[in-house]
Amino acid sequence: MTISEEDLPPKPKKLLEPPVLDPLGVEELTRYIGELETEIARVREAISGKKAHAAAAALFFKPPSGA
Repeated sequence: MTISEEDLPPKPKKLLEPPVLDPLGVEELTRYIGELETEIARVREAISGKKAHAAAAALFFKPPSGA
């Protein structure tokens, strides 16, 4: 039995398409690293916000103790 591509689960979508690095010079690569670090910081901030939101929701919907 052959499995077709349609039967397979969809591949996760890439949010970032890495550029080809070979033609870039040292200055361009350094600038690219800075851009990536800025994006990483932004994503970490979003994760922290989502965790704080989830923690607040968990406290709000926590069943009363002793029940």
